[in-house]
This record gives sequence, C-alpha cells and structure tokens, in this order.
Amino acid sequence: MRFLIVNEDDIASGVTTDKYFLWTEEVLRSKGLNPRVVAEVTTSTWGIFVGVNDVLRLLEGRNVDVYSMPEGCLFFPHEPVLTIVGKYLEFARFETAILGFICHPSAVATQAFKFKLASGKKILSFGTRRMHPALSAVIERSAYIGGVDGVSNFSAEKYLGIESVGTMPHALIICFGDQVEAWKSYDEVVDERVPRIMLVDTYYDEKTEAILAVENVDRVDGVRLDTPSSRRGDMRKIVEEVRWELDVRGRRDVKIVVSGGLSLRDVVELSDVVDVFGVGTAIAGAKPIDFAMDIVEVEGRFAAKRGKRGGMKQVYRVWDELRDEIKLFGERGEGEPLIQKVMENGRILKTFDLHESRDLVLRQMEIVRRLGIEERFLN
Repeated sequence: MRFLIVNEDDIASGVTTDKYFLWTEEVLRSKGLNPRVVAEVTTSTWGIFVGVNDVLRLLEGRNVDVYSMPEGCLFFPHEPVLTIVGKYLEFARFETAILGFICHPSAVATQAFKFKLASGKKILSFGTRRMHPALSAVIERSAYIGGVDGVSNFSAEKYLGIESVGTMPHALIICFGDQVEAWKSYDEVVDERVPRIMLVDTYYDEKTEAILAVENVDRVDGVRLDTPSSRRGDMRKIVEEVRWELDVRGRRDVKIVVSGGLSLRDVVELSDVVDVFGVGTAIAGAKPIDFAMDIVEVEGRFAAKRGKRGGMKQVYRVWDELRDEIKLFGERGEGEPLIQKVMENGRILKTFDLHESRDLVLRQMEIVRRLGIEERFLN
C-alpha cells in the first residue's frame, strides 16, 4: 500500500467501524438477540442530502430494506433522510461508514448551495487541495450537485464525466519570470476552447497587471484576482479599480474572477462587481453535517431514546411553499411523500444520477428565491 488509504474491501467488511459496534455484536450474539429494527438518520439542521449511492453499495446483498430522500433534496431539522429496516446485526457495524458517506458530502453540497444562492454569479469549486486527494471526486461531485458551475479537480473527468475548469497558477508566471510572456504563451499553447483567464496579481498590483494583460495579449476573456487576505486591503475597491481600467479601454467584455480564501460574506459583498468566484476551503472543507443514526422501532414497538421521536416516519412536502410535515410511515400528510424505497432485501432498486440530483437542487434554489426566503438559508 503506497498511501495511507483504507481500501474498498475493508470498508465493505466493516473494518472502518467504531470499536463499540464490535463489542455490541459480540454481546448480542452471545445472548441470542438480533431484533428487527427501524433505524433513522436525522440531524438538527437543514441541508442538501448527498451520498446515498455509496450507502446503497455498502449495504448491497444484506438482508435490509432502505428508504431515502432523493439525493439533492433539501432536508430540515429532525427529518429522516435515510431509514434502514432489518435485523440489527445485518448493519450494526456499518453505521460508522454510512454516516461517513453522507456527513461530509452533504456538508459540501450545502455550502455550495449557500454560495450559489448568495451570489447568483458563477461559482467554481477550487478547494480539493485542502482535503485528502482520495476524496477529490467525492468533493467535486457534492459541490456540483450543490450548485457550483464548475469544478477544478481533473479527477472529475475520469470519475464523474464532467469537464474540469481552471485558469493558471502563479507558478506558471514565476517560471517565465515575466507576466506578459507567460500570458502570451498560455494563449498560444492551451486549447482554444479554454477561456483565457489571466492571473493578474503576481508581481504588481492587480490594476497594473490587468492593464498589461489587455494591452499586450491578443485574447483575454477574463482576469483573476487571487490576492491573499494578508495583502488584500479593500477588495471591493481593488475590483472596482480594475473594472474601471478595463472599461475605459473598451474591454467591458473582460470578466473579473476573484479567488483566494473567500467566505460567504465576501461573496455576498462582492457579487455586484465580480463575475465569477473561485471558492476553495469554504466549500471543500465544510464542517460535516452532524447526522446521527438512531433506532426508533424494535420488533414493531416504538423505541426511540430521549431526544428522538419514535416510529418509522415519512416526510411530506408542499413544494411551492417548501413546507414539510413529518408523519408516521403509512399516515397521510399534505403534499408529496419524500421518502422512497431504494433497497429491498439487499437489492438496489434505485440509485441517483449526478445531473438529476443537481437539477433538483437548482429547482429548490429557484423556489427559495421566488418565495423571497434566502436569508433563512444564509444566516
């Protein structure tokens, strides 16, 4: 093994479990206990649900039924996003991996949703370098579902079938030792289908380099300001100066791209003067959503612990209001039921397509905007 990465076989066999599940299995088996249970995954926050396909592959072939919200669905506090029904020992040791498959991906998708909702401008995922490379495809998939317009990690092309995007690093310009020569060489060599976004903050101030770019390079589609926060100063003023100098030179067509440690607040405050945001750590390194799995029924009896609600549940949604109602499974509620059966006796009934999941997110985003309730999702 060249890298310290747990392999798929170890995940599938339960090596990545928390030790107390192994002791639990030992105790239950020694006492002849293996009840049929209903276990639900919930959290106390809202978010975008992502990662269920990996859960299904993990449980495939095991004698359990699985019910799930659609991938890409907005969930609200205390709603079950995932329900497993079966003998407890069929899935007990896999709780750790199940939660791992959804906590971070759902957080990445939720952050992507926030950034896109806040700006309305193009958002690019630039943050996989902040996380373990084994997670690159997972992060980019989650960000793309959450609403970003493009992803930078090249692995997305192999594993997701979506084209990666990017501009140029400071290293390219430093290797040439001359901005203009680097920009011209980039324009000369790189596939002409790739937008010519010139990095303009390597040696001089952003305004000076932006002027140099448009006055010396045949094709400039945009300029990127990647100024670190330690040198940034008043970023809005810098962007406005660059925009002015481009416009007075007849280059209103040149887009302004901003990246470098951007927060959600930065994007909100700069959206009216910036065309594209490259967001890194704030999306890729999103704080995991604190999902928990809890048994809520044992052999048909309500059995939830304190702080949880007993019984298997369904969530009904009135879509044009984004209003949900939680009911016991089998009871009728107002709106459309969100929880659907996706596995029966270990056989996968349905998986979720990347593009369909993204479309669902974008439709929900439009409903949020139409209802004028953006602040509920940005605070």
